[in-house]
Amino acid sequence: MGSSEADEDQLLKSFLAEVSEAERENEVLRILGCFKLNPFEHLKLSFDSSPDEVKKQYRKLSLLVHPDKCKHPQAQEAFAALAKAQQLLLDPQERGYILDQVTAAKEELRAKRKKELKKDSASKIKSLVDEGKYEEQFERSDEFQQQLIIKVREILTEKEWRRRKMQMRISEEEGRLKKDEEETKEMWKRKREHEEKWEETRDQRVSSWRDFMKTGKKGRKGEIKPPKLKTEDPNKSYVQRPVKRN
Repeated sequence: MGSSEADEDQLLKSFLAEVSEAERENEVLRILGCFKLNPFEHLKLSFDSSPDEVKKQYRKLSLLVHPDKCKHPQAQEAFAALAKAQQLLLDPQERGYILDQVTAAKEELRAKRKKELKKDSASKIKSLVDEGKYEEQFERSDEFQQQLIIKVREILTEKEWRRRKMQMRISEEEGRLKKDEEETKEMWKRKREHEEKWEETRDQRVSSWRDFMKTGKKGRKGEIKPPKLKTEDPNKSYVQRPVKRN
């Protein structure tokens, strides 16, 4: 550890030693009240903070709300939220995604600002004279930074909603495919069971058919056949039914 890092570490320890329990608890509440989709808010950092600044700020805040140091019942939850925020901001892909939304938010605010300047001729002239410096100064102002935070929240919320909606559709489609697969498996299972039963009764069916061929035309033994009715005219093809008399 270099001398500068050692000095910073000593200053941090001195700072933490002077922090009251009330300040620790307030920090827990602040972290838990942050917009969950923006890790920069959890660490109280601007959008242009470097990875090194992320690490330093995480160390400071995590020691502030560490469950071993803070008595607040939700200190562990706040500590975990800080750890997740650092993880996201140190991951190039996750950090890039968030910064892309920041860029989109800036573009929307700049377009809005441009429309407003068209109505304000004095501001427009000053903007042209300063060759963009007027706008750069405005973007560094607290007003613009607050607007940027709100706009980033809106964009991240919309993106997250779309992601969850898409995930829901994917889950529904996966569920439908799984159901179709199960129904197909059940159909083939029933078919196999039917074929197995059919094969099991093969010998019985063959034997029954042979018995039928031997005895079917002659009739079964002990079977009583109905009497044949005579006709008045043997040349007639119909049977003369007897007439009932009163």
